[in-house]
Amino acid sequence: MAASLADGKLCSAGDVRHAMTHLMPSMAPCWERPLEEYAATVFDAVKGQAACSVRLHAMELLCRCVERAARRSGFADEEARRASHQLMSAPVLQTGPHCLLLPEPVALYTHLFSLMGLEAHRLEWYITYHASTVSFAEKAKKGPGWLWLEGEALNVFGLPRRRMDSSSVCGLSGPYRFALSNAHGQSVPNAAAAHLLSELPSGEFASAADAIRDANQMLWRRKLSSSVKLLQLDDLDIADLVADHLEDPASWLSAGFIRNRAVAESVLDTIDQLNSGPWKGWLRRTTDFFWGTDKGRIVPLRLRDNVLATKNRPDFEVQFRPESLVAALRHRVLVPSLFMVFLVTSIMPGVRVLGGCRQVIYYPLMRYLAAKAVARSGELELWEDMRRDRLPGVWGHRVLKPDGADPLGKIRLLDSAAALLSRYRKMPLVQTAGDLASFTSDPLWADLLANTERGIINSASTEWQWSGL
Repeated sequence: MAASLADGKLCSAGDVRHAMTHLMPSMAPCWERPLEEYAATVFDAVKGQAACSVRLHAMELLCRCVERAARRSGFADEEARRASHQLMSAPVLQTGPHCLLLPEPVALYTHLFSLMGLEAHRLEWYITYHASTVSFAEKAKKGPGWLWLEGEALNVFGLPRRRMDSSSVCGLSGPYRFALSNAHGQSVPNAAAAHLLSELPSGEFASAADAIRDANQMLWRRKLSSSVKLLQLDDLDIADLVADHLEDPASWLSAGFIRNRAVAESVLDTIDQLNSGPWKGWLRRTTDFFWGTDKGRIVPLRLRDNVLATKNRPDFEVQFRPESLVAALRHRVLVPSLFMVFLVTSIMPGVRVLGGCRQVIYYPLMRYLAAKAVARSGELELWEDMRRDRLPGVWGHRVLKPDGADPLGKIRLLDSAAALLSRYRKMPLVQTAGDLASFTSDPLWADLLANTERGIINSASTEWQWSGL
């Protein structure tokens, strides 16, 4: 494999497909089959045999979280219950896109792919988790704080650069209002921006995550003309879910993990071990189980002597025990790390998650961490149940490559998302996925491919056996 390719690529799409098939043999027959078949496959997660008591309890708490989120989004009580019932019977959660506005092509084309899979199984609800602990800015003016319309990068909330670089999307540092201004500070500088702004909520929001969630609900109903209902969970929803676990002594997370210091510390030690070997970089120890919040920013924490603390604020300390963590989570002093998010939304309740180029690698490693923690705690029933999982994590983000045109404009012309999707249904996955740019430009994937070629990483790797792939 060449060390460097043209156009910023570090490896080829063919190399990536080969490695994905090598690590995930279930992908082998999918590349040449129609996209609609792949979409149906990844959403085919009908709940099978009865789960263990830990999983049943975790699913019950997750369903309560879903119902709360549905009611908060304006759905009636009976509708909210139907959403949780669907998750119970068809446990699938889209976790690929970050907290992005619906017109952002990276998000919208993933949502269109998901619609294809949901409709194949006649599912009523599209339940998503959109990570909101990210900052507003990414390179090349992309991310939750930017939207490109008519070839121009627009600042979604009109934020100054210092706030875009330092603030978290979930931070309660509002008020936030939609602005769609350009680099010169000109508000709604083109017709597409003016049209979109007229359809976005006009009020103020405590966080950008709240604003994006409400805007996406409005746009989903008006633009996609789909019978499928959108339900978005963000990190504050998950903070409450983690707190629900910790308040309940029957939860393994409370009794077997947080109260068992040796188990929690073993997870951190295992992350350090993974980062000293061929999986280096995939599970970074950016924070220990939770993030701290500080004036709209999130700050990394370290667990020492059973206390979560940060170097930058000597007065910031949270005891690593259920009662203290619950109070901090409820008061938004803490938000869960990504490992904690997947633990309570997927690994414990047994929900399949769909993700992008990095998630397909780091999620199996997170399952490995969880499996070691579960075994060390002595909860062997859950450990055995996890071993029976079928495809707990699959590739389901950036599967349908944007073609460069304005997708909402296409939907306006074609009247519905279904009309747009009809163009892609019969195309083979290898064609709809395109050049796999998110993979081929990623140095972590380049290293993984090199380690796969050397035989250092394969589907029989000890850590990989927990992937369920």
